[in-house]
Amino acid sequence: MAMRRVLMTSLLLAGWSIAADAAPAQDAILPASVIFATSTGYWEDDGNAPDVERAPRGAESVADPEGTAAQRHGYYKLFAVRQPDRTSKVYLQQIAQTETGPAIASTIELQEFSELKPYVSDIRPENSNGIIKEPGLFATVYLKTDPAAEPDGWTVLIDEFGDITVEKATN
Repeated sequence: MAMRRVLMTSLLLAGWSIAADAAPAQDAILPASVIFATSTGYWEDDGNAPDVERAPRGAESVADPEGTAAQRHGYYKLFAVRQPDRTSKVYLQQIAQTETGPAIASTIELQEFSELKPYVSDIRPENSNGIIKEPGLFATVYLKTDPAAEPDGWTVLIDEFGDITVEKATN
């Protein structure tokens, strides 16, 4: 009986070893440094508008004189990336809905957060009902500037014109 157990255990372990060797290595879908993320809000344009940017908009026209631009729409993604010093940087992405699936239209770092060198403890959308069909974004980033302190809420607001506002939440 003991010999039978040893034989069965050996075969079982050998089978697991072979299966483990045959299994393909899985790539990380999301880097470990991304600590919080939320997808929320809605944007659309006629294909002529610039992607989300932080520089002030000039008087130059972004119109397409040949009329080749196509209607675009999508949602926003707001996420925090942990840095080696344990602080975080916060990024905003515009995600376009395309025929082949979601595609990143633009990515910007929100400097208001980077200047604080925050310890981000959470990011939450305005609601949890999914992507809304009204233009804009409203989300709250909870952060600490001292790891021992209580977190403060900071709002990220994008209005229907695409203007971004980052400010300490007022309750």
